[in-house]
Amino acid sequence: MSTVQDTSNAASVFGSGAARPGKSAAGETGDRFLALLVAQMKNQDPLNPLDNAQVTSQMAQLSTVQGIENMNQSLQALADSLGANQMVQAAGLIGRGVLVPGDSLRPAELQDVIGFDLSRPADGVKVDIFNASGALVRTLDFGPRDAGVHVMAWDGLDAGGNALPDGEYRFRVNAAQGGQGVPATALHLGLVNSVSQDSRGVQLNLAGNGQAGYADVRQIF
Repeated sequence: MSTVQDTSNAASVFGSGAARPGKSAAGETGDRFLALLVAQMKNQDPLNPLDNAQVTSQMAQLSTVQGIENMNQSLQALADSLGANQMVQAAGLIGRGVLVPGDSLRPAELQDVIGFDLSRPADGVKVDIFNASGALVRTLDFGPRDAGVHVMAWDGLDAGGNALPDGEYRFRVNAAQGGQGVPATALHLGLVNSVSQDSRGVQLNLAGNGQAGYADVRQIF
């Protein structure tokens, strides 16, 4: 026996495909699914009813989609809240010195501090200092050092003991253990002038137009 099912409300079930104002994509999908399910149940063949297992599976999939959207919304709200809290915390660093990744320094000023972060212990650490022209002006030998962050100072003198003029200098960290190089991150001491937030998160705006991420701070002075 053939069965004729009423499809007159199909257009109302599927609509034009455009999301209604105030409704999320998952919400629209849920409404359409429920409308379609009701239409199917109203027009099902009594001798061949809908498969309960299939309906249950479809409802479970819909619930999963809605659950993922709700979770994404909750995570976004949490991220926004954490970003706001970080901005408040970072504001407390204005006027303070922070040790962040970088290789610049200036003699006889706040930036005469040399920092480095060793990934593992080293039996020898040397730091080469270069002037703005790239010429080597001094090599400092700091001997063996443990893994972790270290803060040293440069007196602003060259290899001959002469005071160098104020200006921009760079340094390079050379660390080794048993003749093998040890990865080291150069750390620069900068003064925080202000804080801001962008797609990368909370940023510290340093004196001299430098910038560092709030999460990159190794030490606060």
